[in-house]
Amino acid sequence: MNCNQIRELLPGLAAAAGTDASTPEVEKHIASCDDCAAYLRDLQKTMALLDEWQAPEPSPYFDTRLQARLREEMARPHAGWLSWLRRPAWAMSLAAVIFAGALVVANKSYISQTEAIATKPPSLGLPVEPGTAVGDLQALDRNDDLYADFDVLDELQVQDDVTANP
Repeated sequence: MNCNQIRELLPGLAAAAGTDASTPEVEKHIASCDDCAAYLRDLQKTMALLDEWQAPEPSPYFDTRLQARLREEMARPHAGWLSWLRRPAWAMSLAAVIFAGALVVANKSYISQTEAIATKPPSLGLPVEPGTAVGDLQALDRNDDLYADFDVLDELQVQDDVTANP
């Protein structure tokens, strides 16, 4: 047996001091291992201290005072679920959250109506050939208003077999 297995058995051995609860294998290991022997001595000292300890007696009127306190608590009216609002800090926090929510709702229309800042991509001064990806994208960008109102594109039927026209 190794030290970990022996240490699992030592609390039971320390609690059963004076009885013959140990096995020869455990006794042999404790005799040869100083760490496990010191651990067993510490456990035996702790068990001896716990055996000497006595719980303090409660005061003579403890039960009477406890029963009176319980009756007082039972007689007190139950606070409603909104009783936390009576505390000023919670009430102010709730008011701040409602105010912030109202601001967000009120400003939502303002935020959605703002226009994006128009930016023009820098031109490199290089001629772009029509029919290339960059040229097609630039043409689409220049003619965006025209294509947005072009209803014929919406009426086109989508081809079902995409693999036929790669």
